[in-house]
Amino acid sequence: MNDVSRRNFLFASSGAAAGSLLVSGLAEGEDLDGLFSKSGLVTGVPKPLRLTSIPGFLSAEQIAPHHTAHYGGALKGYAAADAKIEESVKAGQPLDPAAYGALKRAVNSKGNSVVLHEMYFDGMAAKAPDPTAELRSAIEQRFGSIDKWAGDFIASAKDAAGWAMLVKHPVNDKLYNVVSDEHAMGVLWMAIPLVVIDTYEHAFYIDYQNRKAEYVEKFIDHIDWNEANQRFAARG
Repeated sequence: MNDVSRRNFLFASSGAAAGSLLVSGLAEGEDLDGLFSKSGLVTGVPKPLRLTSIPGFLSAEQIAPHHTAHYGGALKGYAAADAKIEESVKAGQPLDPAAYGALKRAVNSKGNSVVLHEMYFDGMAAKAPDPTAELRSAIEQRFGSIDKWAGDFIASAKDAAGWAMLVKHPVNDKLYNVVSDEHAMGVLWMAIPLVVIDTYEHAFYIDYQNRKAEYVEKFIDHIDWNEANQRFAARG
């Protein structure tokens, strides 16, 4: 993948995430190539976990299969579908229409899943640091306060069947809390994910069983705002 396509190959969502390639836009002087240079979409291998457990929030028994089976599985599925399409196009041998459509949808859905999982795992901390003044100001301007933002984000995440996010839209520079029920649904085109929570049952069921609300409420205390700050300041 060349530099331009890799830079634009960020997925995100209006409901959070899912369904299409997003353009995005790290600290001053850096861009998304630096933020995503180790993504599985670039390297072809799963990105290692920063934290194998988060005491008081997520156990190693919860995180490990989520990372291996769901994130790793999505990367394998994406790579297989993308390779099959590329092979067909370069060989000039069209695939059966039904198979072609399924592969195209797999690239979107599984590619979105890869990036969203990476942003979710990379976006958690043992204890949440403070947002930078710039990001805090943006949140307060849009939502009234950090607490009011958190209330809306929690409500969004409790309702979401798949993902919830705080995103920045580069067209109007507004922040949105968005939800998505599937990897390939609910996209807010071009939105830049800042905070990402996985709300599928596989993300919390070992530790919380059916207590999704408890998982969502605890997540707020483990947001890595340093990571969110980088995403907020990133330029495409």
